[in-house]
Amino acid sequence: MDARSLNVVMPEPGAPGPADELLALLVCPACGGALARDFACTGCGEAWPAPDGIPQLRPPVEGRTETVRQFYDAAPFPGYPPNDSLTWLRTRAERSAFARLLDAAIPGDARIAEIGCGTGQMSLYLARADRVVVGLDLSRAALSLGASAARRWGVDRVRFVECDLTRLPLREGVFDVVYCSGVLHHTPDPRAAFRAIAGAVRPGGMIVIGLYNRYARIPLRLRRVVARLSGYRWIPFDPVLRERHAEPARREAWLRDQYRHPEEHSHSVAEIRTWFAENGIDYVSTYPSTLIGHEPEDLFAPAEDEWAPESVLAQLGWMLSLGGEGGLFVTMGRRPG
Repeated sequence: MDARSLNVVMPEPGAPGPADELLALLVCPACGGALARDFACTGCGEAWPAPDGIPQLRPPVEGRTETVRQFYDAAPFPGYPPNDSLTWLRTRAERSAFARLLDAAIPGDARIAEIGCGTGQMSLYLARADRVVVGLDLSRAALSLGASAARRWGVDRVRFVECDLTRLPLREGVFDVVYCSGVLHHTPDPRAAFRAIAGAVRPGGMIVIGLYNRYARIPLRLRRVVARLSGYRWIPFDPVLRERHAEPARREAWLRDQYRHPEEHSHSVAEIRTWFAENGIDYVSTYPSTLIGHEPEDLFAPAEDEWAPESVLAQLGWMLSLGGEGGLFVTMGRRPG
């Protein structure tokens, strides 16, 4: 797949600026116009700065969105430990069966948008072979950590962009995979936020959405009650906090994200399937599976038809399997074409 097949304009050869496909994938968030190499809009003329090489394609935000932006700027999540490396990142990521399956399912030449990439760890993990990855987030502090890691490790197939996901600076219909995990449930209107990101998926492309599950989130909510009553001095049965006891910064980032977040929602599988249908996305599968006793070997392979009562029972079971780490589940969909 090349830029010509997508009807996008690549920068002129030899012109100053980024020497990759980034500009072919971005648009002005104010008017949707094309961007020049200095990230000025060729349509409305708006100039978008790019301090430290990270384009600031974010109009001013306010209200609850600004509260969330300040929350993550104060403590970017997840953090990087001392003496990190690309080997560390890949080893850590591949402890997750989901990360391994996702990497295996994505073609080696895919264009990937990670929306709400935080500090960019998944973007960096997926940036291998001939893939082009654009990591987007509201928090410049988080993006700076990801960009710094990319420079340290010599990863040149990922670019980071500051944005507001409700006004995405992405060209519509050009990404093979749009990945957005742990993000929409922290927006004021997750349903509208999903609608905003779905348009970036090309016909035949995949959208991968990770959200807090309504049932699997119950154990953490109970822990949060205890945490608040104890002034956050005692939080029982949290395996992530135990794992990070020797890493104060990463432990504090998890504590803030899971127990003190100013904006949070949780969702069911049936609700997300409704979002898909509303936006012309075909449901493919859920991870973990909503078919009891079954786990997918290919994330992008259509699952068998599910029985609604079985789906609810499976989600209730996620309180045990997912509840220790916050109850995040992932749903895959494909845009027809």
